[in-house]
Amino acid sequence: MTSSPLLFDRDLLRARLDRAAPNFGQAGFLKARAAGDAVMRLEAILRQFPVAVDLGSRDGAFRQALSESDAAAKIGLLIDTDLSARMLARRDGATVVADEERLPFGDETLDLVVSTLALHWTNDLVGALIQIRRALKPDGLFIGALFGGATLTELRQSLMAAEDEIAGGVSMRVSPFADTVDAAGLLQRAGFTLPVADVDRVKVRYAHPIALLQDLRRMGETSVLLDRSRKPLTRKLLFRALEIYQERFAEADGRVPATFEIVTATGWAPHDSQQKPLRPGSAKMRLADALGVKEQPAGDKAG
Repeated sequence: MTSSPLLFDRDLLRARLDRAAPNFGQAGFLKARAAGDAVMRLEAILRQFPVAVDLGSRDGAFRQALSESDAAAKIGLLIDTDLSARMLARRDGATVVADEERLPFGDETLDLVVSTLALHWTNDLVGALIQIRRALKPDGLFIGALFGGATLTELRQSLMAAEDEIAGGVSMRVSPFADTVDAAGLLQRAGFTLPVADVDRVKVRYAHPIALLQDLRRMGETSVLLDRSRKPLTRKLLFRALEIYQERFAEADGRVPATFEIVTATGWAPHDSQQKPLRPGSAKMRLADALGVKEQPAGDKAG
């Protein structure tokens, strides 16, 4: 059995999150949006969740959104976790410093796991999802939001164009992200049932691309790729990339957009009570009868 290749420097990620912790709220709008969406999904589910975990809670956006919703009554104990101890400092409620790649929860101990914009930095996403599924009780619910494939496409294109122009080649400086189809498929591979995924596309407009970079730093979302270029991002390269960003993407009023895709996926830990697809050939009514039309033999033209 081969282990998954390492893509991300988790120690560097922890350091970036520690650095971002004091000012995370200044750029936490995407986290808040994803957390609010997760709470809306819970509002539509008619059941109780005695023990819940917010995995990668950062500044506690999910707890805050939950406190403003009737869904709060559905949750008993909510445990906030984060890779960064500084993110959890001076917070009310139960907190645990935890690595999403090595969950500290026993099998079948949780009723709900929510993770918004944190799991995209795991080296083995399927492995992390398997750990989550094992920690959930049968018929337990997982709601996860990750950045999707079009996230930061303008920045990625600008950096690549600048580096190719100046250095005659390009290196990966922006993390790859999953798409909507991948998210549902990943849940299935991890053993979840009834997986559903959808995407929320967000366009954030900035007066200048440098403001985007500042927000990414405040979020702790700057690159931690292990295979990132070891050559520093020189001022010449950075300034050229920002120029290209403005040249290619500036809108009529001079502001520049930054695209973010938030892919949200839900899945359930298996349980005998859940819906199951019918066996092929087990239908009790012909499709033509159900639709109220005359059945047309294959190959015949309709009259």
